[in-house]
Amino acid sequence: MSVLQGIKVLDLTRILAGPWSTMALADLGAEVWKIESPDGDDTRSWMPPAKAGISTYYLSANRNKQSLVVDMRNPEGRQLILDLAAQADVVVENFLPASLKRLGLDYETLAAVNPRLIHCSITGYGRNNPMENRPGYDFIIQAESGFMSITGEKDGEPMRLGVAFIDLVTGMNAVQGILAALYEREKSGLGQSVDIALSDSALHFLANVASGYLNTGKVPQRFGNAHPSIVPYQLFNTADGRKTAWVNDRRCSGEVLRALSETLVELHGQHDDRGLLNPRGHRALLDTAAGAETDLAAVRAAVELPVALKIGPCFSSLAHLADRLGNDRFGCSGFFDHDRVGAVISRCVGLGACAKGDDCGEGGNCKLVHAVSPLWQHCGINAPQMGRFP
Repeated sequence: MSVLQGIKVLDLTRILAGPWSTMALADLGAEVWKIESPDGDDTRSWMPPAKAGISTYYLSANRNKQSLVVDMRNPEGRQLILDLAAQADVVVENFLPASLKRLGLDYETLAAVNPRLIHCSITGYGRNNPMENRPGYDFIIQAESGFMSITGEKDGEPMRLGVAFIDLVTGMNAVQGILAALYEREKSGLGQSVDIALSDSALHFLANVASGYLNTGKVPQRFGNAHPSIVPYQLFNTADGRKTAWVNDRRCSGEVLRALSETLVELHGQHDDRGLLNPRGHRALLDTAAGAETDLAAVRAAVELPVALKIGPCFSSLAHLADRLGNDRFGCSGFFDHDRVGAVISRCVGLGACAKGDDCGEGGNCKLVHAVSPLWQHCGINAPQMGRFP
């Protein structure tokens, strides 16, 4: 996939949000120059797990990039960054504003070197914010934004999500902003600065939960795997011991809901004429069924009806990660083997088949070329003198 072929990205980021954004640009065909300090990206030391001595965390966000070690604190390193910025279309950084200014690499300085440059700043709280120079961390933002207050069991502790999702969505917000700025540059001929904050991304992704509070004043609660507005929308124990996730939608509302209603009446002797589409009418009854020790073979049969009747994917068995990564059921992402560090998941955007001659896999997914590769050929740099990572 090479829609961004010819676009050069100077990547001054580290850890996850920034590298995730530049990796997405690389997947779309951009040439990404990853600059690392002499100590390397922090995630290089985040082990275990590791493959061939390389952190798999680092690998997850840094494929298809060319890498170079530069100490930006010395004059030679700073000048090298300015030289690269003069050649680049995009620069992405996640420094604190004060740190960047102290290095003499702020947007104003870079724009003077290259007026067409798209500059993307990724920080915890955004520029011109009283906390703009406070470092931002996914876990802290999950706590501060209220996400943890709505995540977890109803009577349990607030919980974070199992991946650093605020970092990830912030990275994709950065991609969105960069692509919009590149499109604008086609018309104006000028670059601009894009301001992306973890805190903004978190609040934006509160979506319907934020809308509910802002319009009603009612503080949202934790519901575990259930849903405050839709019933059923949760996990059920089944006769074979597995958990089954069931989502209520209109395709399932006929035969399936009637079958489940009859089963619950049989098990608990309760009935409610308001029907299962009413979240208040059957929440307590469903909670009882979901945690019951009774043989729920009939419930299992009820939730399997969508398959038999071919009326929609309303339920699915709970899978372990090994189950998902071991099959192609979802069909979008591909897996490629790097020559030294093993399997890497490819990104799938679905822009169509690759043009003839492109380095692509099945279905238009771009192959992993290198986790990182040398950059010095672009600038005439003496590689042993500057240093590089493998």
